[in-house]
Amino acid sequence: MLLRRLYSTAIRPSLSETSAKRWDAVKNAKPITHFLTDNFNRRHDYLRISITERCNLRCLYCMPEEGVPLQADSQILSTDEIIQIAEMFVKQGVKKIRLTGGEPTVRKDILEIMESLNQIEGLNEICITSNGIALNRKLPKLAKSGLTSLNLSLDTLVEGKFTLITRRNGLSNVLKSLETALKLGIPKVKLNVVIIRGLNDDEILNFVKLAQYYPLEVRFIEYMPFDGNKWEVEKVISFKEIIDIIKTKHPIIEQLTHKYGETSKIFQIPGFKGKLGFITSMTSDFCGDCTRLRITSDGNLKVCLFGNDEVSIKNLLRAGVDESEILEVVGKAVKGKKEKHAGLDELPKMANRPMILIGGNTNPLIHRFGIRPYSTKTLTHVNEKGEAKMVDIGDKQITKRRATASGFIKFSNEIPIQQIESNSNKKGDVLSIARISGILAIKKTFDLIILCHPLQLTKAEVKIEIIDTHTIKVESIVDCQGKTGVEMEALVGVNIALLNIYDMCKAVDKKMVIHDVKVIEKKGGKSDFVIDAP
Repeated sequence: MLLRRLYSTAIRPSLSETSAKRWDAVKNAKPITHFLTDNFNRRHDYLRISITERCNLRCLYCMPEEGVPLQADSQILSTDEIIQIAEMFVKQGVKKIRLTGGEPTVRKDILEIMESLNQIEGLNEICITSNGIALNRKLPKLAKSGLTSLNLSLDTLVEGKFTLITRRNGLSNVLKSLETALKLGIPKVKLNVVIIRGLNDDEILNFVKLAQYYPLEVRFIEYMPFDGNKWEVEKVISFKEIIDIIKTKHPIIEQLTHKYGETSKIFQIPGFKGKLGFITSMTSDFCGDCTRLRITSDGNLKVCLFGNDEVSIKNLLRAGVDESEILEVVGKAVKGKKEKHAGLDELPKMANRPMILIGGNTNPLIHRFGIRPYSTKTLTHVNEKGEAKMVDIGDKQITKRRATASGFIKFSNEIPIQQIESNSNKKGDVLSIARISGILAIKKTFDLIILCHPLQLTKAEVKIEIIDTHTIKVESIVDCQGKTGVEMEALVGVNIALLNIYDMCKAVDKKMVIHDVKVIEKKGGKSDFVIDAP
């Protein structure tokens, strides 16, 4: 019923003024700088940015059945960081940016991101890849904000099979999004269809029919291996096989001229309003003119979809590294891109993120590029080669220094405090042991924190206070006459004292939480500060 309604709907494309201006700007595009040109002279002018690792579907080929661990929001790129990265890459010649996920529409600030991208001079195309579930109502505003291309993921036109593949309901939502996109006249609308033998290869001709009636590109994608998607070579149906199936109904099908950087082989059937595309990653790679780079949702640069080499741009931004130094890191990563990815036999054996997280879970700063991206202007514990070192404090003045740190442990029941107050804990006097262990840890900090200097301390004090029936506060105060501060000593003292309390009380409370450990006061050296303890 839904498909019949879609087929019968009158579509009147109306290219938005914003999108039209973007297409006019293509002829004035900036040249690609050496930072984005690899050793095989491939010029990377297309950046895919994953803005979330969250998704409202659980597709079989994308996410492991058991799901994936999600990172804290603080580890995901912020709106400002996304725009900062986009601006940096556009200045180097990127002309096209695609927002991906996860599912990008689940991010609440998707419109704000689009509007900000729309203000970047030199960016000619703004694209989104979506599953369409929550897209329909957002599409008009996205189009107004300069959306020039939409890729919709849709692997079946059968309701029951949709639920099987995605482990969710929602086929009607996707079809509504497709209908709206066509009505709005978004310049490029593409359907991404992953074909899996024995699952949806019987629907190939039904998808072809969509290209017959509507000005879109139906793209058949060969099934690719990623961590956790239970890939098997027997499930791969090659693009040549798909072509043969199409020819049983449409014997005349013509391949169009390949454009540099295109991911798909484009075909046209005479009389069709739309086109057919084939993404042949498994049987006929298109690495030779690959122009794509990826930023994962946790801020890692990934130069190849099938590679496991990554370097964290987010960490560099948050460390305050200069843009020129970040570009050196980017350039070295791009230069390290291989001529082509592994073949059909090797790919399944290689470690890689689940597809959902090419958009973000691991967070290596240095992986296999040999890149040392930290700036010695902002981090003092690395040398000019990026290697760890102990800071030379020989020229510093000896001053009186103090650091105070605090932290808390919160119990889920009253028994631990009752035992502590009555000194009935079976392991002994909890607070005395915690206090002594904290003092000992302060004195041993240089053995535990490898780049800390051994110091002649003049004071090491640990205070422990029962706040209420569920909470204990630990505070450490450390003094010295020296050339470097004692913040680490204070933090180590608090942490070890709290851990000893945890160890001695875990028999009666499995849910206690250590929290809010931080330096609350520092005196001496170049600067003083005080932070109010909670």
